[in-house]
Amino acid sequence: MAVQKLLHTRMRVNDIERSVKFYQDALGLKATRRHTSPRGAQLVFLATPNSDEEIELCQMPPGAPAVQVQPDLMHLAFEVDDLAAFAAELKKKGYALSDGPTQTGSGSVIAFIDAPEGYEVELIQRAK
Repeated sequence: MAVQKLLHTRMRVNDIERSVKFYQDALGLKATRRHTSPRGAQLVFLATPNSDEEIELCQMPPGAPAVQVQPDLMHLAFEVDDLAAFAAELKKKGYALSDGPTQTGSGSVIAFIDAPEGYEVELIQRAK
């Protein structure tokens, strides 16, 4: 017996609206649904292009400890067609790369941008 497929990845955030804005504005993801969990957490699901997997953003109710993301704890990785053009668009929107661009040994080019709580988002332009 094995699982069927990965459905979503949950990421706790301190300010759900700020995080939704980042993922929509910087990466072009779409919020597909919102609701409140039985524990009172605010949840927003984000659709990822060309994938069934979603990102679930979760803001716990007031009084919960603040999210403090450890460096290199985890990251999301997204493929882009043209990293230089994507980075230029990010800059126009007020977002800066936190690392890179860097060419890898395979010929791909990678860079990173930080989401509001410090989660890293890797951008990958595959070798052509």
